[in-house]
Amino acid sequence: MRKVLALVAHDSKKDEIVQLVKAHKELANVELIATRSTGQCLENRAGLAVTLLQSGPFGGDQQIGALVADGKVNAVIFLRDPLTAHPHEPDVSALLRVCDVHNIPLATNLATGEAILHLIAEHPEALADHHLVADYLEEIAAKHE
Repeated sequence: MRKVLALVAHDSKKDEIVQLVKAHKELANVELIATRSTGQCLENRAGLAVTLLQSGPFGGDQQIGALVADGKVNAVIFLRDPLTAHPHEPDVSALLRVCDVHNIPLATNLATGEAILHLIAEHPEALADHHLVADYLEEIAAKHE
């Protein structure tokens, strides 16, 4: 089954998310969904096919959260601007919470975004048929003992 990756970036982080996805050609094998302005940025500047949801302040973060809760998203990369106040901060917090509740890998900065993309590229099975990524990592460790 094809992996689904949700992408979101605050305005000051749009350049970073474009650079991040451009550096990972293996995303051609991943279904991408994104909030509207992030997705349009990725389509226009990185040439990727992206399913566009609503803009974050208009419910896009909540739409991604619903997909996470329904088990339809394998990972989320949300490059946040921690230094700027956002009027839809409760929606952002709700998305982060639902990822935690459902044990969905969540990146909120470039370093953790890279980690998720490397996991998808090098060990795609880590996000398939495993309730917890930690369970998968324990299985891998046991094989190497």
